[in-house]
Amino acid sequence: MGLLMDHPGSGYDLMKRFRRSLGNVWVASQSQLYGELNRLADTGVIEITSEGPRGRKEYVLTSSGEAELLKWLARTEGRKPQRHEMLLQVFFFGLLPREQVVQRLARQAEIAAEQRAALVDIEASIDWDDGAPFSASGRLALEYGLRLRAMEEGWALWAVAHTSGT
Repeated sequence: MGLLMDHPGSGYDLMKRFRRSLGNVWVASQSQLYGELNRLADTGVIEITSEGPRGRKEYVLTSSGEAELLKWLARTEGRKPQRHEMLLQVFFFGLLPREQVVQRLARQAEIAAEQRAALVDIEASIDWDDGAPFSASGRLALEYGLRLRAMEEGWALWAVAHTSGT
C-alpha cells in the first residue's frame, strides 16, 4: 500500500519499485505480490483504476487504504516474534565438528560482507536529495541494513575466533 501512496501502478510497476526500494528489507515473490494485490482489492483498501492488454491492471490506494496504512505506520506495539534460521542453526552447532562450525561461521561473515557491499552500491546509485517522498525514509532503512550487515559480519568473525580458539 505504501508504494501506491504516491501514484498508481500496475503489478509490474510495483514489483520494480519493490525490488529497488524494499527488496533488501522484505522478500516477496511476484506471485506473492499479485496475490496481495488481489487480497487488498477485495478488502477495498486499493482499487483497480484501469485494465489493459494481457490483463494489466493499474491499482490506486483508496482513502480507507491510506487510513489503514497510516494507522499501521503509527502502531508501535504488537510486534511478532522473529524467526532467524541462521541463529537457530547456531544454537545447535554443538552437534557439528568444530571445523565445520568455523567454516559455516566464516561463510556467514562473507555473506554479510557481500550483502553490505550490495547495499553500499545501492546507496551510491541513489540521488538522496531528489525530493522524492521516500528519500529520507529510504535512507533510514538503508542505513539500518548497512549497520545490521556490518554487525552480522563482525559477530560472525568474533564467533570464528571464539570457536576456533584463536
